[in-house]
Amino acid sequence: MKTLVIHTGGTIGMVQTEKGFAPKAGVVEDCLIELQYQGQIKGRFDLSVAMPLIDSANATPQDWNWIATRIAKHHSDYDAFVVTHGTDTLAYTSSALCFALEGLQKPVILTGAMLPLTEPQNDGRRNLLDAMATARDCAAGVWVQFAGQKLHGTRVRKSHSSAFDAFNASPSSALPIHQAAEFRRHSYGDFNVPVLGATPGMSGCVVQFCAQRADGIVLRCYGSGTLPDSPDLTEALKTAQQRGIPVIAVSQCAEGGISLGTYAAGSLLQEAGVIDGRDATAEAAYAKLQYVLSRHQTPKARRDALAQPLCGEFS
Repeated sequence: MKTLVIHTGGTIGMVQTEKGFAPKAGVVEDCLIELQYQGQIKGRFDLSVAMPLIDSANATPQDWNWIATRIAKHHSDYDAFVVTHGTDTLAYTSSALCFALEGLQKPVILTGAMLPLTEPQNDGRRNLLDAMATARDCAAGVWVQFAGQKLHGTRVRKSHSSAFDAFNASPSSALPIHQAAEFRRHSYGDFNVPVLGATPGMSGCVVQFCAQRADGIVLRCYGSGTLPDSPDLTEALKTAQQRGIPVIAVSQCAEGGISLGTYAAGSLLQEAGVIDGRDATAEAAYAKLQYVLSRHQTPKARRDALAQPLCGEFS
């Protein structure tokens, strides 16, 4: 068994500084070597380290490309891949890797920590050990291993800002893998995709601004798919429709998803051609929209791709 550990940064490899926790080279690397020396990690592993290390709050689609490129380059050289990552955007990255790594034939396990390895009673040590163990006997696909749970890569969300068991995922019968006969990596481009949340008195002017300038929009609607029924908001969504930019709707609720057309208050979404994101997370919808914009050129091709599940992102 041979594993490539891709260390990107994040809390797991941070140290205390005058300004707060910050990434430091060598923290994760030294811990892995110690665990192997103690016999707690079985098999061989190599390390690929991002330079510079990042706080995941600064992660971008280009960082997704860097991780995916490392995996694609060594896809045939290793039995599994473990990615250490900051928790703030870990769910975005796991979704992005699911879409980008079409035909993936190896397990990719993302993990991190809520408390750095350099702090007493941290959770990073356990998460590293669990991720390395999961990589040995896990099905191909992109998974998140955190606080003793193995979670679906496109269904996972960060649900707590400080607890060790910070992640949850909705159940799915589909594997977190973009199925294809052959493995290939897709790259993310540079697109403007705002995530807009419904609020009482939601400003149509803000949505109109985005509709005129964005490449696509994720709408976080109320409940099962409603927005304020205002003339300026309706006009903004029509602008997006006329420009041919994809707008995908997901629910602000953690469970249940949306079903456009259930309520009259959501009819403007259907009339404006908004795509039903069903029970996808906002993180998965954002990553998928970035993927579809990068992969497809026409409005129809983009709509068709967004409406179909690619790797279990909605049920």
